[in-house]
Amino acid sequence: MLKKQHICAGRVPLILFLCQMISALDVPLDPKLLDDLVQPPTITQQSPKDYIIDPRENIVIQCEAKGKPPPSFSWTRNGTHFDIDKDPLVTMKPGSGTLVINIMSEGKAETYEGVYQCTARNERGAAVSNNIVVRPSRSPLWTKERLEPIILRNGQSLVLPCRPPIGLPPAIIFWMDNSFQRLPQSERVSQGLNGDLYFSNVLPEDTREDYICYARFNHTQTIQQKQPISLKVISVDELNDTIAANLSDTEFYGAKSSKERPPTFLTPEGNESHKEELRGNVLSLECIAEGLPTPIIYWIKEDGTLPVNRTFYRNFKKTLQIIHVSEADSGNYQCIAKNALGAVHHTISVTVKAAPYWIVAPQNLVLSPGENGTLICRANGNPKPRISWLTNGVPVEIALDDPSRKIDGDTIIFSNVQESSSAVYQCNASNKYGYLLANAFVNVLAEPPRILTSANTLYQVIANRPALLDCAFFGSPMPTIEWFKGTKGSALHEDIYILHDNGTLEIPVAQKDSTGTYTCVARNKLGMAKNEVHLEIKDPTRIIKQPEYAVVQRGSKVSFECKVKHDHTLIPTIMWLKDNGELPNDERFSTDKDHLVVSDVKDDDGGTYTCTANTTLDSASASAVLRVVAPTPTPAPIYDVPNPPFDLELTNQLDKSVQLTWTPGDDNNSPIKKFIIEYEDAMHEAGLWRHQAEVSGTQTTAQLKLSPYVNYSFRVMAENGIGRSMPSEASEQYLTKAAEPDQNPTAVEGLGTEPDNLVITWKPLNGFQSNGPGLQYKVSWRQKDGDDEWTSVVVANVSKYIVSGTPTFVPYLIKVQALNDVGFAPEPAAVMGHSGEDLPMVAPGNVHVNVVNSTLAEVHWDPVPPKSVRGHLQGYRIYYWKTQSSSKRNRRHIEKKILTFQGSKTHGMLPGLQPYSHYALNVRVVNGKGEGPASTDKGFHTPEGVPSAPSSLKIVNPTLDSLTLEWDPPSHPNGILTEYILKYQPINNTHELGPLVDLKIPANKTRWTLKNLNFSTRYKFYFYAQTSVGSGSQITEEAITTVDEAMASRQVDIATQGWFIGLMCAVALLILILLIVCFIRRNKGGKYPVKEKEDAHADPEIQPMKEDDGTFGEYSDAEDHKPLKKGSRTPSDRTVKKEDSDDSLVDYGEGVNGQFNEDGSFIGQYSGKKEKEPAEGNESSEAPSPVNAMNSFV
Repeated sequence: MLKKQHICAGRVPLILFLCQMISALDVPLDPKLLDDLVQPPTITQQSPKDYIIDPRENIVIQCEAKGKPPPSFSWTRNGTHFDIDKDPLVTMKPGSGTLVINIMSEGKAETYEGVYQCTARNERGAAVSNNIVVRPSRSPLWTKERLEPIILRNGQSLVLPCRPPIGLPPAIIFWMDNSFQRLPQSERVSQGLNGDLYFSNVLPEDTREDYICYARFNHTQTIQQKQPISLKVISVDELNDTIAANLSDTEFYGAKSSKERPPTFLTPEGNESHKEELRGNVLSLECIAEGLPTPIIYWIKEDGTLPVNRTFYRNFKKTLQIIHVSEADSGNYQCIAKNALGAVHHTISVTVKAAPYWIVAPQNLVLSPGENGTLICRANGNPKPRISWLTNGVPVEIALDDPSRKIDGDTIIFSNVQESSSAVYQCNASNKYGYLLANAFVNVLAEPPRILTSANTLYQVIANRPALLDCAFFGSPMPTIEWFKGTKGSALHEDIYILHDNGTLEIPVAQKDSTGTYTCVARNKLGMAKNEVHLEIKDPTRIIKQPEYAVVQRGSKVSFECKVKHDHTLIPTIMWLKDNGELPNDERFSTDKDHLVVSDVKDDDGGTYTCTANTTLDSASASAVLRVVAPTPTPAPIYDVPNPPFDLELTNQLDKSVQLTWTPGDDNNSPIKKFIIEYEDAMHEAGLWRHQAEVSGTQTTAQLKLSPYVNYSFRVMAENGIGRSMPSEASEQYLTKAAEPDQNPTAVEGLGTEPDNLVITWKPLNGFQSNGPGLQYKVSWRQKDGDDEWTSVVVANVSKYIVSGTPTFVPYLIKVQALNDVGFAPEPAAVMGHSGEDLPMVAPGNVHVNVVNSTLAEVHWDPVPPKSVRGHLQGYRIYYWKTQSSSKRNRRHIEKKILTFQGSKTHGMLPGLQPYSHYALNVRVVNGKGEGPASTDKGFHTPEGVPSAPSSLKIVNPTLDSLTLEWDPPSHPNGILTEYILKYQPINNTHELGPLVDLKIPANKTRWTLKNLNFSTRYKFYFYAQTSVGSGSQITEEAITTVDEAMASRQVDIATQGWFIGLMCAVALLILILLIVCFIRRNKGGKYPVKEKEDAHADPEIQPMKEDDGTFGEYSDAEDHKPLKKGSRTPSDRTVKKEDSDDSLVDYGEGVNGQFNEDGSFIGQYSGKKEKEPAEGNESSEAPSPVNAMNSFV
């Protein structure tokens, strides 16, 4: 429904409405109406009730009124007619009732004191003003008085009285010194509401001779001054010195200046007081206390709390003020003065009275002949005001009688009014504290509707802002207003419109589609009027590229960008400001369409720069700060992912498409390659963003395809060579209109879970695919092979429906169609399903077996009739088991094995059978429900096969030339064993195999002894069983014959023979002698021929060691060229001293490479160690020990 609201005051029957008027109750004074429309007088302006005038200026008493015809004016003074024509000083302004009394030339203001009242009258009635009490202001002088100096002890309390003369209006009081400087005030010293200056305790710094009270009379702009007051504060010692000359010694003050004391109140006096205040005024309560130390004041309200937001503390909390006081603020208020020595309380009883105030003020009535109406005058106050009525300024009791009028207390009831009923009524509500007077006219008119708004008015409004379309109208009786859009549109009844009582149509949020022509139609019983207005919706002006904060070096150039987007029909003006003022008048500042450039930046250029874009309808602004710094080295450019796009806007909003526009962010020195657009469906998948589209990096708009009934929001990301930006802020939301689904559920299946049902399942549509509210599914089915009609049911947004009572395993045609509140999806294709399966009824027949070999058999059977399957044929299942072995060795029952053959096969192979065994089998048909009955058991026999390996093989009782073999028969003989085959061959120490020997052993043997074998020889055996079919798997083993004891004893005895022991001792003795001889020769200091030759030649050269082989260089003279042998020792510095022998110990050691320490001691040990010791310079040979030497002979 179309909403109705008041935007102008009052609502009564047949009222006149005009939005632009101050009061909607008056007849509009439109020039088009003034010619033929009458209206009683209405007071529009008057002087205040209590009118205080300046006696130095002319007196102006205002009284303005309007009406048709224009009213005439008259005045009363003190209740009697005031004849202005008889007083030459009094004139009335032309066309007005305002009086001007010229007292500037002559006369006194006091002469014209009194109570004035203005009356405005025309043929329709008379309106009267308030009683205006005129009084001249007064600012009397202070009476002359002599003020004695005040002398006080430190700490005493003091009150300096002001007592200004009584003026009109009352004076404003303040205390100053001779220099017109306000005296400092504090918790200790403060001014009271009566103007007196209070000291809770005096201090020596209070001493001064110019405490002066001033009274300012604002009305006459004068200040009166009291005589200065002198105050001297002295200590006790000073006081004693002062009075010492006049008093005896016994009258001196004590040592203390003034004792500390608890608080007492300076004002108000006593424990209780009373305060009366009028409703709506400011309640001021005051408590000032004296004491030492200075007391602190607290306030509470007994049985209540102080009103929040209306309570204020003044004068250092000594004054409590409550604004807009009401009757609820009556009660007892308590002030508490407290210091360290105690506290004192004072209770102020507050009573709030009330001058009259309006509950319902009477309102003008415009009625048509024969109509009814009421004037209500309802007021309240304390005490309750008296209500009295006047008509045209005359008490209603003595006025002319009107049969259409009836007075009932505060209400006048009009019935069947006529043109003669027109009049102006005055309501007076009064009590002892004041009065209220209101004029309200009754104007009886018969007028057809008139529309006062100009025809074809064009309204231009910014999008997303309110649009107000005026339809100022007049008529009596009051017309009804209707609005229409377009030439053939219906009355506007949508919730998006609001119709105000003055006829204005409000569109709270105007959109692009609000553009158009609107028609206002006013109707009453006397006729009809209409008017067309036009509305255009403009795009808002926005700054899409704002100036950015900049830090620039002194002397460089800075550019601020301000890119504005606006409606193409509006021309913006761009203005730049610096620190909210005009730009400096300097050629360094230059502007163009989008930029402000400042060249040669100076320090004082720093500040805030603001770009403002103004159109005739709106404006936008953005600011940035410029900071100027000293020059620094230019930093390297920063490469990064782009800044996110911004300023996303949706335009061309259609049902299934929209245009998205954005502004790229900074590319951060890497060109943008592409933009990625994502969307969010706030209705179905809030918070989940999905890919929508990609466009090239040069585009800033994209036409997007939309789905119905989706609440879209979009965001954009930019991508450059570095990577992808953060997402932009989300765009505004756009809800597409609902539509019927454009697709049906998928994965539709029909499968029964019981023999008598059909379960129809499907994959439901998601919220995005639903295309509208109220998603449901129409499920339809019928038997495929019958002539039945389709059976349908509509189900909620589920994914399964169960059809009961169906025959077993019957094919059905199934359809699942989506629908929503808008309509149906396209007709779906039918799919085939089946009702529930049951177990098969018939077993396969004609089962026979063909044995292929000892481990494989082929089974054949006849298929069962299709109808007996009663379900989807999944295959045939063979159960088979071994009954007993043909050899009767193993009669244990074996668990049944199962093989399933898929589909409609009628034969299958049974692998892995046990040879030479009896088997039985049966065949069953299988469907989705389970297995059918089994066929009759069918037996068959497998032929012999090769046996498995013997279960075990052990070699026992080894001797020098025989070995005994024991074994267990094969665990699976797979037939009748005919014999065992044994093969063996010797293995020598190099693991080479000798000739292979074959041996056949009867099948009934489990032990066999091999004789005539070689002693101490390893043999390898191969053993397997054999049936009539062939040989089985073999088992292998190895064993060794024992050692010949005689040979073993001969080998041991040789080590104990005497000749062998003697030989070894002799060799050892010979080696020992040779070593001793070498040792002795070594200790003689080298007196052997080579040494002598060296001494004779005395060659100083030192022969170094050869680098290639580590041997010593040769040393020789003319007589001997004998080289040094390998293995001879050298000093640690790898040189040979000329004193040393060049002979090698090898010459004396018979080829045995001996080793010596530096002191000549023998290194070799008589041990069996084989490791070689490392030698210095080159490797030395190992000296064999005697034991090794002996072992070499063996």
